[in-house]
Amino acid sequence: MTILLGNLSIKEIEHRVGINFPVELIEFMNPRRQENASNIGPGKWHCFDAPFNLVCGDEQTAISIFKHLKPMSKDFKQQLEISLQTF
Repeated sequence: MTILLGNLSIKEIEHRVGINFPVELIEFMNPRRQENASNIGPGKWHCFDAPFNLVCGDEQTAISIFKHLKPMSKDFKQQLEISLQTF
């Protein structure tokens, strides 16, 4: 069993990776943040601090976020894992 800790905001994620996200990504992510870490819903995401992992509730949300971040990932000062919650 893995214990996941944290509830990072977009600003906190940006700080950890050391870059500013593009406006389009922020506008996509803002209304989709799920505060509660249990059962991440479709179209939602939750970012854990330990381990540093952005968990998405469906494949399309994960792919959308990944597509925005991939071109910038070489500039990340810390690795961010993106995962998909399955039931």
